[in-house]
Amino acid sequence: MSSRKPRRQHSPTSPRRSEPSRRRQPTGAGPVVTPTILFEDDDLIVTVKPAGLATANVPRGQESLLTWLQNRKAGQKAGERAPGPPVFLGVVSRLDQPVSGVVVVAASRKAAASLSEQFRERTVQKTYHALIEGRFPGPVGGTATWTDLLERPPAGSGDVAEAARPQEAVVEATLLARGVEVSLVQLLPQTGRRHQLRAQLGSRKCPIVGDRLYGSRLPFPQGIALHSSGLALDHPSTGERLTFRADWPSTWRQAARGLVLPAAAASP
Repeated sequence: MSSRKPRRQHSPTSPRRSEPSRRRQPTGAGPVVTPTILFEDDDLIVTVKPAGLATANVPRGQESLLTWLQNRKAGQKAGERAPGPPVFLGVVSRLDQPVSGVVVVAASRKAAASLSEQFRERTVQKTYHALIEGRFPGPVGGTATWTDLLERPPAGSGDVAEAARPQEAVVEATLLARGVEVSLVQLLPQTGRRHQLRAQLGSRKCPIVGDRLYGSRLPFPQGIALHSSGLALDHPSTGERLTFRADWPSTWRQAARGLVLPAAAASP
């Protein structure tokens, strides 16, 4: 299968919080932080997913963000089978397993329909940050809109192949800081294609740190240095515009290789 290189066309409820904790992992896998709850009510649950944890669709007996939430909602310890029928939770968007950050999950069928429509109509604002290697094609503070045609994910990606027809992918990219080895970029995707940000950066010779699938040569402690740092959406019942932010994981400080990182909330 050919590698996934894009073809360019042109240039009111108070949140309930829980503290992250460590959970046991197989030897050599490295520590993974348990998901953190940013907000929860009868319609939706907003979490911070750690890198290394799949959003959903994992083999039986393996944990994902969805199974963790199902067990938690059913009052069971993670990894134990909950009695009776599973509680309803709807996955309306996903993050790749090696990616960390904000994810919203619907807690009712009505909310699932509303959130799915918002993602489909592109009214949800998604903000990502990435540590990249190589040279970003633009000056510090400069913003560029990239429009590409994405093909299938490369072999070995672990994802189910999409339709053979390439799909348009659009992202607004801003270089926030440039270091000797790595740089910090902000990414505002206008579309939600599989591996979109990873492929668009990789094709421009500035892959995400740790993303060997798209050309990275630098190591990263857990997953890859791509983080969903912000999400803004309309509450399914009240219509209130809600904004959620998550600072990058502690692993980023080491991977920044001397580059000073501001708080994610302080970024543009």
